Amino acid sequence: MGSSVEDPYGEVTARYYDEAYAQIRNPSGDRQFYLELARELRGPVLELGCGTGRVLLPIAREGFPCTGLDPSPSMLDALRRKGPPATLRLVRARMQEFDLGEDRFSLVFTAFRAFQHLVTVEDQLRCLHCVRRHLAPGGVFSFDVFAPKLDRIALEEEPEQEDARFEKEGEEIVRYTASQRDPALQLIHVQMRYERRRAGEVVGNDRVEFTMRYFFRYEVEHLLARAGFTDVTFYGAFDRRPYDYYGGEILVVARVGRPS
Repeated sequence: MGSSVEDPYGEVTARYYDEAYAQIRNPSGDRQFYLELARELRGPVLELGCGTGRVLLPIAREGFPCTGLDPSPSMLDALRRKGPPATLRLVRARMQEFDLGEDRFSLVFTAFRAFQHLVTVEDQLRCLHCVRRHLAPGGVFSFDVFAPKLDRIALEEEPEQEDARFEKEGEEIVRYTASQRDPALQLIHVQMRYERRRAGEVVGNDRVEFTMRYFFRYEVEHLLARAGFTDVTFYGAFDRRPYDYYGGEILVVARVGRPS
């Protein structure tokens, strides 16, 4: 099953998201990083691309007023089934074209590469302008993208390989991922296959495809500057160590100056 305009991540991603990324992403410390930012800023929180609430739910459960925005109804439905607190409001919208009226937020963030699903500069800047419009005075915008490893992005194609294995509803799920890169456009086309097994026998496959843009450190800085962000700090990991390329993360904490 591939992505669609109506549900860009699709039911397949929503079905397996929590189990897969409990292994792949939770050990990074990203959830604790964004939770600590919310504690420091002590105000309303907005997550763009909130998905199933892996990062946002712990913040909402501490009592912060939260808004989760995502274009995928399947992902939002998965979050609703977790029984979120009354402090969490969910909105279906795209991060490059949202309008929450007069609402302003002390923290706006987008976790785990969601910003990389904006593959054109036009959409990236539209998102940043939307963020800036919704930040409270002194507010912070934070997000993470991966730091491209030069030896890996030089490979125009990576064949299918296993990257996760977990249990789901009595089945063993083995996820295989393949990718093709377009170096001229800095795009990665990703195909994921979730192979379902019972008693060691393959009983089915679920598939999803999507495209991501990869960024370099100064490219990110220039995008932020074009959108009016100042006082930008770059980290290389969620323990707030300085950016050094080798950690694999480009982690941004940015504030805006006075309106021009």
